[in-house]
Amino acid sequence: MSETIFSKIIKREIPASILYEDDLSLAFRDVNPQAPVHFLVIPKKPIVKLSEATTEDQSLLGHLLLVASKVAAQEGLTAFRLVTNNGAEAGQSVFHLHIHVLGDRSFAWPPG
Repeated sequence: MSETIFSKIIKREIPASILYEDDLSLAFRDVNPQAPVHFLVIPKKPIVKLSEATTEDQSLLGHLLLVASKVAAQEGLTAFRLVTNNGAEAGQSVFHLHIHVLGDRSFAWPPG
């Protein structure tokens, strides 16, 4: 996997508003928020996109969801949306797996 803006954030080469960090993951505010609360949860392990994760990553993927929920609670959210884009055609622009956590506004389905 080539270096991305997220790998640079993990290495602290680029500043970010970090909300949570542990050995496996990092959560930080999105620089282009699409909701009043919008943060990203990323694995420190470089995985390009969800479809490239393996059974070896199963525990890590579950961990990312639990981190998303924990940080959402820290941010005062009781309702929130999780979004993971898989590939450019689906809207993925940074090719390092990430979960968008959006909240503090109403959402419609399907999204536009």
